[in-house]
Amino acid sequence: MNELSVSAARRAGSDRPVLTIRDLHVSYFARGQEVRAVRGVNLTVRAGETLAVVGESGSGKSSVAFSAMRGLDAAGRIMKGSIHFGETDLLALNAQELRAIQGSRIAMVYQDPQTALNPAFRVGDQIAEVLKEHTDDTPAAIRERVLQLLDEVKLPDPQGVALRYPHELSGGQQQRVVIAMAFACNPELLIMDEPTTGLDVTTEAHILDLVANLQQSHRSAILYITHNLGVVARFCQRVAVMYAGEILEEGPVSRVFFEPAHPYTRSLLSCIPRLDLSKHDRPLSAIEGRLPNVANLPSGCIFAPRCEHRRDACETSAIAVELVGDREDDFVRCRRWRDIPKFKFDRHIRKRKASATKKAPDTLLDIDDLRCYYQLRRSLREFVTGQSVRQVHAVDGIELAVGHGQTLAIVGESGCGKTTLGRTVVGLQAPTGGDQIFEGDELEGTARSRSPDLRRRIQIVFQNPDATLNPQKSVGETIRRPLQLFDLVPAEKQADRVAELLRSVNLPASYAQRYPHELSGGEKQRVAVARAFAAEPELIVCDEPLSALDVSVQAAILNLLVELQKTSKTAYMFISHDLSVVRYLSDQVAVMYMGRLCEIGTPEEVFVPPYHPYTEALLSAISLPDPMIEQETIRLEGSVPSPVNPEPGCRFASRCPRKIGKVCETEDPPLHEFGNRHRLYCHIPRNELEKMKPVITYTGKKQAVV
Repeated sequence: MNELSVSAARRAGSDRPVLTIRDLHVSYFARGQEVRAVRGVNLTVRAGETLAVVGESGSGKSSVAFSAMRGLDAAGRIMKGSIHFGETDLLALNAQELRAIQGSRIAMVYQDPQTALNPAFRVGDQIAEVLKEHTDDTPAAIRERVLQLLDEVKLPDPQGVALRYPHELSGGQQQRVVIAMAFACNPELLIMDEPTTGLDVTTEAHILDLVANLQQSHRSAILYITHNLGVVARFCQRVAVMYAGEILEEGPVSRVFFEPAHPYTRSLLSCIPRLDLSKHDRPLSAIEGRLPNVANLPSGCIFAPRCEHRRDACETSAIAVELVGDREDDFVRCRRWRDIPKFKFDRHIRKRKASATKKAPDTLLDIDDLRCYYQLRRSLREFVTGQSVRQVHAVDGIELAVGHGQTLAIVGESGCGKTTLGRTVVGLQAPTGGDQIFEGDELEGTARSRSPDLRRRIQIVFQNPDATLNPQKSVGETIRRPLQLFDLVPAEKQADRVAELLRSVNLPASYAQRYPHELSGGEKQRVAVARAFAAEPELIVCDEPLSALDVSVQAAILNLLVELQKTSKTAYMFISHDLSVVRYLSDQVAVMYMGRLCEIGTPEEVFVPPYHPYTEALLSAISLPDPMIEQETIRLEGSVPSPVNPEPGCRFASRCPRKIGKVCETEDPPLHEFGNRHRLYCHIPRNELEKMKPVITYTGKKQAVV
């Protein structure tokens, strides 16, 4: 059957079940103990439909996905249940029969493309391998199909990309290659396990648009595993909410997001930072407690220990499934869902001008014309021909100021230079030029050349706590190290101070005896925050500290950072690509692109017109789970240009949808000042900027979620 007849057949049976999971139980066995990770899960994914499975880390989402792929690790075992792919019983297939289906009729897109791609082979060869395994095409036809797939996923220069190795591509490009591999044989079922977790908002938006278009043309069914509820609202038709191995609620996205029935679903939606919410309004609604130990399950409702609506009967009696709508796949597992108040977002509508009257705080760190260039090695040919040295302009003429006790957020796509800026401030990277004045003291190039007192006063919290916590040191030893290094507390009182710091980040003092592998991701990040505060700093650089965390853990860490800032008056330089988080936490927002500043101002100023065109595109790419929001669609074509010896003119000109002419390519953009602190660099005339319409509008009416 050719591709056209396959598509026609799929359209004809658009409501047919492609994946059917019934009463699935999955257990893991380690050290003689059974961990019942998945219990009684029922799911159906139909042709042309996207079903999302959401929940906190450890809820069993990935176990369901890998069970459907028959890809559980050696410790995992399907104890009970059935998994059917169409009419085929996947659990009854032998290894050879399974290989014939996997990669052709069923495909998977993994969370981390760096581990999904083989670093030793060119990406074109890796896509071709799928076609060689599952088709009888000639080598010439396979080469043509590889280039066609790379073009379908919108990679520039497919022929050149096919010859590259994975490390020569960006994270977004690597993920596009993985998606190309998944769609190589027009699969009927695509399983996606957190495919956009590490991507910036513009790349994420492109990837989701791409998959949606491919799904429409191929009529594939998609099982989408994620904890990003905004992505679910944009991309999926139905959603199943999973907690500690059980599905607590399932239904259409439009119903679940507008009228969530289960308290856990409500809690997840309330945890999400929104563009109408600031730290000055209220704390985020973090979910108290943690997931139960599935090796020792409580009786009654699995969520009862963390539920604010629980009653005694919830903790003792079994909870039946009750239908919310007319279909069997629109249900909730809660005995009190009819009694609890109707769910609604508590909105904070404020006037933008109100922030302009606030007095600017005293400056803690003043950055002037900061430049940081990386010199590339010259090849033998370049050396022989005398070609000039090439430089990466990672940070190129940045002017910023951080106030005492304030949060300055740095936002932008991957590769814009925001992490290099943060590392330069801390002293992990030497600047090429410019000045950094920290309370009257000039910050020398690297931390090694700075005084111990300056090193103490500027700390950093990294993105991945797994890579920054020493696995051979206990939590107590890790937090005690700054106390010893900077001689802050006498030796006999250090244990008390460690306990105090642990309590300040909402961890028991007993955690001082634990090692990193005994902690969850959120707990590790709390330890990293406690270690940073142990030095009693005045400025902390937070480099994407929340990007890999669940929304519930993210909310708890954000509340923690706000509370610690209030009590210690510590300033933050918060680096992120999540504009919802930035809107909640920041006092000032700086938007960077290719090493330069596009716009800076308060959140109330930056998140409403007039925008820089790049800020406008970033806002349009945010995934928002709010059915009362109307959002413009603006997509940036092409990838970020090379920062190696960049051309004169506006760095954003090559991708700008509002480009006005040749002047954008030849001259640096002028400065527009709106109010006391809102600065914007753009060639668009001031009066045209002021006519821009909001990208995101609160309508007061329920919108179509998908």
